[in-house]
Amino acid sequence: MASTVEIPLVGGAADGQSVTVELDPNGRPPLTHHHIGAEGLAGAEIYELESVDAGTGTWRYCWRGPAV
Repeated sequence: MASTVEIPLVGGAADGQSVTVELDPNGRPPLTHHHIGAEGLAGAEIYELESVDAGTGTWRYCWRGPAV
């Protein structure tokens, strides 16, 4: 079974929420997260992975804009 981590979302409509993602074989989460809003795919937003502290392996997804 793959390892997972909970990562907070910063900015955009999902600010303050978090998502649980699977880590790749190197222990890293996906580089982007597409957050689907109440409007479905039409309201999806893109969040990009940022390292908060490389020493502890903590990350956050920061809002980059609408997906469409």
